[in-house]
Amino acid sequence: MGGMPESPSADVRMLAPAQVAEVLGISVDEVIALVHERRLRGARVGAPARWRVEEQSVAEYLDDQAEEARRIALWHQSQEASFPELWGTGFVRNPD
Repeated sequence: MGGMPESPSADVRMLAPAQVAEVLGISVDEVIALVHERRLRGARVGAPARWRVEEQSVAEYLDDQAEEARRIALWHQSQEASFPELWGTGFVRNPD
């Protein structure tokens, strides 16, 4: 008891922008742009200051991208169906 609490950042793993760029298949400049846009969490650390990106934020970014792709695919599927097909009345374009 009475010990110092652990720092919440003690478990945070930081990656170099080049590592993130390799994982995401983009350039280092694009990684830095994502940090500036706050789509990735990053900070300049050390002396001289160098960019580092939180590994967890990369995982969250990839999850967000997958969800966006899923929603786009669903939107495209919905655009291919006609309202009569969806609601069960009127002309059916492709009867089974």
